[in-house]
Amino acid sequence: MTRWIDPSPIQIPASFADINLPPLIAQTLVRRGIRDAASARAFLHPDLLPSTSFPGIEKAAEYIFLATRTDQPICVWGDFDVDGQTSTTLLVQTLQAIGANVTYYIPIRGKESHGVHIETLKPIIDNGAKLIVTCDTGISAHEAVDYANSRGVDVIVTDHHDLGETLPNAKTIVNPKLLSKDHLLANLAGVGVAYKLAEVLIGNWGAGNGKRESSPNSQSPTLDSLLDLVALGLIADVALLKGETRSLAQKGIQKLRETKRLGLKVIAELSGTNLETLTEETIGFTFAPRLNALGRLSDANPAVELLLTQDPARARVLAAQIEGLNAQRRLLTSQVYEAAEAQLRENPSLLTEPAIILSHRDWPGGVVGIVANRLVERYHKPALLLTESEGSILRGSARSIEGLHITEAIASQKDILLNFGGHPMAAGLSLEANRLNEFRKGLGKAIEKQLGAVVLEEPSLQIDAWLGFNEIDFELANALESLSPFGAGNPELTLASHNLTLKSVKEIGKTKEHLRLNIEDENGNTQSILWWNGAGEELPDAESKIDAAYSLRAGTYRGQKQLTLQFKEFRVVEERPIELRHHKLEVIDLRLQVGKFQGLMVEIFAEGEHKKKANGNDRYSLSRSDELAIYTIPPSPHELQAVIEKVKPKKIYVMGIAPTEEKTDEFLSRLAGMAKFAINQRNGKVSIQELAAATAQREATIRVGLEWLGAGGHVRVRDEAESPPLLAEEIILSAGDGESNPYLQKELYIAVKGLLAETAAYRAHFARTEAESLFKF
Repeated sequence: MTRWIDPSPIQIPASFADINLPPLIAQTLVRRGIRDAASARAFLHPDLLPSTSFPGIEKAAEYIFLATRTDQPICVWGDFDVDGQTSTTLLVQTLQAIGANVTYYIPIRGKESHGVHIETLKPIIDNGAKLIVTCDTGISAHEAVDYANSRGVDVIVTDHHDLGETLPNAKTIVNPKLLSKDHLLANLAGVGVAYKLAEVLIGNWGAGNGKRESSPNSQSPTLDSLLDLVALGLIADVALLKGETRSLAQKGIQKLRETKRLGLKVIAELSGTNLETLTEETIGFTFAPRLNALGRLSDANPAVELLLTQDPARARVLAAQIEGLNAQRRLLTSQVYEAAEAQLRENPSLLTEPAIILSHRDWPGGVVGIVANRLVERYHKPALLLTESEGSILRGSARSIEGLHITEAIASQKDILLNFGGHPMAAGLSLEANRLNEFRKGLGKAIEKQLGAVVLEEPSLQIDAWLGFNEIDFELANALESLSPFGAGNPELTLASHNLTLKSVKEIGKTKEHLRLNIEDENGNTQSILWWNGAGEELPDAESKIDAAYSLRAGTYRGQKQLTLQFKEFRVVEERPIELRHHKLEVIDLRLQVGKFQGLMVEIFAEGEHKKKANGNDRYSLSRSDELAIYTIPPSPHELQAVIEKVKPKKIYVMGIAPTEEKTDEFLSRLAGMAKFAINQRNGKVSIQELAAATAQREATIRVGLEWLGAGGHVRVRDEAESPPLLAEEIILSAGDGESNPYLQKELYIAVKGLLAETAAYRAHFARTEAESLFKF
């Protein structure tokens, strides 16, 4: 249960009178530690901050200029997340502009993971690289740097991750963690560090330092042309928006609204995004997930090409590939999130710990960080999700809350970890599976030490202001925008309203994963509130009185100004009277007496191999009836509940026969056969529901299985309108092109295996559990 905290009274400093701020804005600034007019002006107009520089960054520029003048090949080594992609793009674009001979490389997550790896570095050096410039990585690459040095290759490390006990033996290191914590550059992400290096390179370029005499590709470089990349990387990496980080993010968002990059324009077009009204939320919910999908499920190197290309056709091809990967990312994320929530329902005590720590051997590692972030948003607690790989090694991602440096907390357990790294709001780690309980206890103590007694309390939600619906208007929304960009270190305001009634609910989004709530206050004023990923969540009934918490933004839709309220939480303050139900569902257990089933004149639920034998109907073909026989055990409680709600029986006969259990390879082989039949005999037309009923599996299992076939080049999956695959029930299958993505296939295989295991576990539970308790939803 989340505890709502009302805003405390605030005394506005007299000096604020000089800057004429709306009361809510002035109160917010004071609550965030800004107590004089000069600091307020600096926060509201961060573009006025003086630009600062890193100590020693000039030395890095000198090595780059030397390599450029002598035509020595430079390789920019990045990372596969959005911060790494944009850092790499920014440096490559800058080095190309000053006439350098530059290539780039981003590790492939499914093969190498983060960092600089000797086995991949060797062929790059063999091919002639004389200078390696890392970005968003390298601070822990001791062995790789020593190897490069042994080959006569210089290394410059630019990174922002936490420092180890020793630093690599690079020519120079540029990292904000080497600065004081109150330095204006202390919170920069990797792309911000890369930008500061570009600032020096471009600033000194005209003094004869960098341009080669005959450089056909050289063009006049400008810093403004890089700011859109900076905004993408800073926001996607959840950088603390303080000091020059906030200034660069604000400038970058403005440049992103008018970006000239073809790749970003096509992504915006395919996703239905209006660049003119883009905010940090657009980056976080549209651009970052799509670009991250490349790094999580495939090879992130094409992201650099997408961000640099001037070829419209190539931009469209790459953006379309990313759109498809993003659909697959959403599918995997949904599967892992549902499984994580199921663990929490089965073991609620996990929510009482200082951090939510969950693990599963069949979770695809590419999306556990996304799911951890969703759990943080829901439960207001740090979250860490782990997946088990070969050798009983757990690997995973952590996400944090405001005020908790999660990497420092994890570092306190370094003696039992195999590897770790990160920054205040996110981290990655690995450890042996048999040390998980030890790690759980140690991490909990480290978090308590950082947060004190706060961590022991129930989750809380700080309300910034209580409003009536009649007070919500464009003037207020525009005033709030003066505090943007919002993010880590500068959260958006949480507004709330009393005594509301839910009037209607509409599912929206391509897969109906979001909700639009129509809510009315006591005076008859109504507001529409968006609940992202709210589908399936518990809602108040129409007769209950609730308080609702939300955020407010001003925007434009199809040329029209509009206000957007985004749901955060609700609490019931007055429930409707409880209605007594006199009808009790009668459950007859025939699991050990299946012979008595013969001759029953009832509606029969049967799927897969049982459908013909029992002369039954699948979950989609059932009709309403007073009596229902459950012949086939459903694949999950969700399908069982759906069957009951559709038939609405008064009496249930439980036979509960499990279909023949299939191993992952057997299921995928059968699904491939069904796909081949559809292609050859039905012009490829089939539905997700049809395949789910025929296999007696969940729809999610079919979707992920088809994606596995697609990633292997076996089939192509699309709907009639050529929208992203598997977002429609009716699909069209066609023969694949034979090209495979082994990294994506591996993630999808793990997901299929996990879904099949969950269904097998539920069917085993169904077979041994007391019959009546199975129907207590």
